[in-house]
Amino acid sequence: MDYDLDRFDSRRSTVYANRGMVATSQPLAAEAGLEILRTGGNAFDAAVATAAALNVVEPTSTGLGGDVFALYRTADGEVGAMRACGGAPADATIENVKRALETADDPSAYYPESRGYAVDEATGADDLEMPFLGPHAVTVPGTARGWETTVEELGRLSLGDVLEPAIEYALEGYPVSEAISYYWQGATELFSDEHAREAYLFDGEAPEPGQTVRLPRLGESIQLIAEAGADVVYEGEIAEAIAEAVQSKGGFLTVEDLAAFEPEFLEPVSTTYNGAEIFELPPNNQGLIALEALNIAEEIGAGEHPYDSPERVHAFAEAMKLAFVDGHHYVTDPEYEEIPPLGSKAYARERATAIGDSPIRDPEVGVPTRAAEDADTVLLTVGDAEGNLVSYINSRFAGFGSGLVAGETGIALQNRGASFSLDPDHPNRLEPGKRPFHTLVPAIARLDADDWAAFGVMGGYMQPQGHVQVLSNLIDYGMSEQAALDAPRWRYREDGALGVEERLPNAAALARRGHDVRVLPPTLFGGAQLVRRREKTLSGATEPRKDGNVVGY
Repeated sequence: MDYDLDRFDSRRSTVYANRGMVATSQPLAAEAGLEILRTGGNAFDAAVATAAALNVVEPTSTGLGGDVFALYRTADGEVGAMRACGGAPADATIENVKRALETADDPSAYYPESRGYAVDEATGADDLEMPFLGPHAVTVPGTARGWETTVEELGRLSLGDVLEPAIEYALEGYPVSEAISYYWQGATELFSDEHAREAYLFDGEAPEPGQTVRLPRLGESIQLIAEAGADVVYEGEIAEAIAEAVQSKGGFLTVEDLAAFEPEFLEPVSTTYNGAEIFELPPNNQGLIALEALNIAEEIGAGEHPYDSPERVHAFAEAMKLAFVDGHHYVTDPEYEEIPPLGSKAYARERATAIGDSPIRDPEVGVPTRAAEDADTVLLTVGDAEGNLVSYINSRFAGFGSGLVAGETGIALQNRGASFSLDPDHPNRLEPGKRPFHTLVPAIARLDADDWAAFGVMGGYMQPQGHVQVLSNLIDYGMSEQAALDAPRWRYREDGALGVEERLPNAAALARRGHDVRVLPPTLFGGAQLVRRREKTLSGATEPRKDGNVVGY
C-alpha cells in the first residue's frame, strides 16, 4: 500500500454547520470534541476534550508533558488569551547545566545528528549548546493545569466529563492513522529510556498505519487526573514520577518547581491588516513575529500583487525575513527582558525601508534553536452555537519531546527548554524560572463586523509564516476557507533559503530575482486548522497535508 505523505490529491471542501464545529489534525480527536458539543459542552469544553484525545491518538506531536495555549472570543465578545507554559527549574542555571553536560557519561546523546547538530562541535566545552534531548531540556509542563483552568473558567462541564473520550481511546484502543504512523516511526530514535520504549513501542516497533494500539499507562494517568484534578500532576504521585524521571538522569526539576506553576490569562497583542484585526499571544511566543510581518507586508503593499506573481511571494517573504530577525533575537520571557514594540505600525514602517527588489542578504536571524525550525505540534479550532470561538494549541515541542517518560505514567516530557540559549548575553538565555522562547501561536481574527475566525498553522517556525499566508489568502485574495489552506505555500528558512512547494507558480522567477529557492515536500509546510463564524453560520477547513478533519452539526 502507498503511504507517501508528500502526495495529497484528495479534494476537500469548506464544511458548514450552525450548532458546533471542530477542526483538527486527527479525525478521532475531532469526533471527540464534537461529541462533547452534542452532549451540552461549549467550545472550551470541546477544545479540552479534543486536545486530550490528541494526546492519545496523535502522541507523536502532543502530550501531558508539554504546554498549552489558547486564543479565544467568547459569546459576549471578549477576546482573550491563556498561557499554560512552565519555566526552567529553580536550579537550572547556565553554570549548572554546563557543568552537568561536561561531566555527563555521554553528552552527545543530547544532540541528535538527525536534528542538525554536529556532535563533535556541540559537546566541546567552549561552545556548548542547550541540549535538544535529555533531562536538561525539560521545563515545567503546563498542559494539565491549562486543561483544568480552561474548563473551570470558560467551560460548563467538569474536567472528568471532557477527558472521557481520551481515556476510552487509551484504554480500549484505536487504529493509528497514516501520517501519525509515519511520524511515530521517525521519532523512535529519540526514546532514551526504558519507560519511553515500554509506553510507546509495541514489540519494540512503532505502529503501522491501521494497527490498533492501546496506551494503558497514559490512559490511567488521564483517568487519575479526571478523578483527582490537575493537582496530582503538580503535587501528587504524577509530580513525584516526573521529578524522579528528570533527576535520575541528572536534571534539576523538582516537585517544588511543579507545585509553583499556575496558568495565566493574558491580554492578546493585536494589529490590523487591510481592514481585519488580528489577535495573537504576547511573548514568550511567536505572535509578535506574525504581527510584525503583517505590518511590514501591509506597508509595502505585498497583498496588492497578482496572486500568481513572483512579486507577491518576494514581498511577503522579505517581510517575514525581517520579522524573524527581530523576533528570534528579542522574543523571550518578558518578565526577564524588555522587548521592543515589534508589533507596532511605526516599527514596521522603519523596517520596511530595508526591502527592495532583491532579497536581503545575511539577515542574521539568530535562531533560538536549529531543531525548532521543523518541529511539529497539534492545533485545534472550535466554534459553538452561542458564538464562542477558540484556537487551542498543545505541544511537547518536537515529537515525543525530551525522550524521557515519567516512570509508569506514560507521560512523555517536553524538550521546550532546548529553545534556551547558554550564551549569557542572549535575551533568551537560560535562567531559573524563566519561560523559553515558544513557537506555539494560536490566533483569532476579526475579518468584518460579525465575522470572526479561530485559526492557526502548526509546525515550528512555519507557524507565523502560515498565519501570514492564510490571512492574506482570505483577506487580500478572497479565498474560501478551504482554498486558503489548500493554496501552495512558501517558507523562509533559517539558512536564508526560500522553501517552496512544487505547486507554487513562478518559482523560477523568484530564483532569477536572487532567492535561493528550494522545492520542499508538503509535510514541511505546516498544518492549518480554521473555524469561522459569520453571523450564526460556522464554516471550517482543515489541513490537506495532514490526516486532518473538520466536523460539524
